[in-house]
Amino acid sequence: MKKTELYPETSFDLHKVAIAAGRSRSWLAGFSAALGGLLFGYDWVVIGGAKPFYEVYFRITSPALEAWAMSCALLGCLIGALLGGLLSDRYGRRSMLMLAAILFALSSLGTAASGSLTTFVQWRILGGCAIGVASEVAPIFLAEIAPAAVRGRFVALNQVAIVLGILAAQSSNWLIARPVPPTITAHALLYSWNAQWGWRWMFGVTAIPSLLFVVATLLIPESPRWLLARFRPTDALYSFRRLGVPDAESASIRKECLRSHALHPANPSQRPVPIGWSHPAVRRILLLGICIAVLQQWSGINILFAYAQDVFAQAGYSVSQALFQIVLTGIANLLFTLLAFSFVDRLGRRSLLLAGLGTLAALYTLLGWMIHFHLHGISVVALVLAAIAVYAMTLAPVSWVVIAEIYPARLRARTMSITVAALWIASFTLTSSFPLIRSRLGLAHAFWLYAALCGVGCAVLGRWLPETRGHSLEDLEQKLYAESEPV
Repeated sequence: MKKTELYPETSFDLHKVAIAAGRSRSWLAGFSAALGGLLFGYDWVVIGGAKPFYEVYFRITSPALEAWAMSCALLGCLIGALLGGLLSDRYGRRSMLMLAAILFALSSLGTAASGSLTTFVQWRILGGCAIGVASEVAPIFLAEIAPAAVRGRFVALNQVAIVLGILAAQSSNWLIARPVPPTITAHALLYSWNAQWGWRWMFGVTAIPSLLFVVATLLIPESPRWLLARFRPTDALYSFRRLGVPDAESASIRKECLRSHALHPANPSQRPVPIGWSHPAVRRILLLGICIAVLQQWSGINILFAYAQDVFAQAGYSVSQALFQIVLTGIANLLFTLLAFSFVDRLGRRSLLLAGLGTLAALYTLLGWMIHFHLHGISVVALVLAAIAVYAMTLAPVSWVVIAEIYPARLRARTMSITVAALWIASFTLTSSFPLIRSRLGLAHAFWLYAALCGVGCAVLGRWLPETRGHSLEDLEQKLYAESEPV
């Protein structure tokens, strides 16, 4: 008589529970690393609400000084992105996340205590360094610890955290700022609580989540793929186990990673994809990654965050009303980012990016037309919210996912560093040029310019961007870099 297994359903359920428990540790590490994204979002956007008050306090009146105060942090972002890649290759992903957390805490307190514009700029640049390090290292860390089937959601965690940080900054700005009468004079505003103390609190509260981020980095393991790149398989196995990855799966990943990283001069055939800076595919994919990063910024959406108060003021809203409208944009940004989180691993990365760029081009064209013909009020707010919703579902999360996926393991940190540096150069160009474009061409023409850039970007990515969904990082490396022979 054939023996039957006792309680097969129970055995199967326990196995699923064990897998789920293991994966929960990976998600916990992902949430901890994504705190860097939350601080990135807060520190990046908080200046938009503080702007009317610190400008009065520091007596900023010229468009050039206005642009410098707003965009100086981007210089730090560039420095942080460039150094973050080099240092994370040498010292590890976790160490760089901890460095970013410490820089966030120091810069927030220093900015809040600034007594002059020079000091304010210096601390903002240091805060930008923290943003640059976090923006470069966090997506790499998340991509390297993620299972292939949910890697899009893992990397998108960083974008969800960025959006939560943006909403936190917008909400805290609105709650901290006291009502500003529409008819208040510049002299009265200078001696108001908002101009003397309010903007300082807006920056200073960042220190609290920064300290939480420091603690979180002490609790997460190092990236196992980074450890394998340093030829430390025993440490990598320990890290895999801390992340809850089954030994059979981690053994397969270790085999592929070590084969990719190892040099076999006696038998080059053991290394089927020879990847170095001389490889033509590296240069081609790096150029593609830079293009995606630049387009994410030149899509113009950050103007709606950094200069939201100016956009809503031109639409007929007072300072207090504009701060509330800014909170609405943050809520929309969060809701649609969460929606994107649910489908980023089910829909193609390529189709999402193309749909986002094409739709933004249409929305900016319409927004510029409405501003040109002085159609103010709720219609402008609706278009702004629609543009933010489209960006939140497409370019915002998917750009980070793609640039974290497409680079080879041996060069990932350095190529990612170059790409993120290009992103911050593009962001600096966008943010610093907007006051000058607005003053010389007008707000409507500025949005028409961004619409044209989105249209060009849609055509470029439609021609060159491959689909990356559904492949492990090792499989993608074989697929993307085996197409060209090394030179």
